[in-house]
Amino acid sequence: MPKARAAARKKPRTGRLVAAAILLLIPFAIYFDVPFYNVVNPTAFGLPFFYWFQLIMLPISAILFYIVASLIDR
Repeated sequence: MPKARAAARKKPRTGRLVAAAILLLIPFAIYFDVPFYNVVNPTAFGLPFFYWFQLIMLPISAILFYIVASLIDR
């Protein structure tokens, strides 16, 4: 019986893996849709939208990757 419990703990749940996959796809889908953010206006602090959008997406992607890592690691 203890072996069955250990195996059940190691097996990742499908729901968590699906959620992790969706969270990983969000940044990739946004980054690969270059025409969406390949514009100059609006500007922020003198930077065109193309640059400051990518600067904002970096920490957002890092947070999403951290969430995915914690979902998979459980």
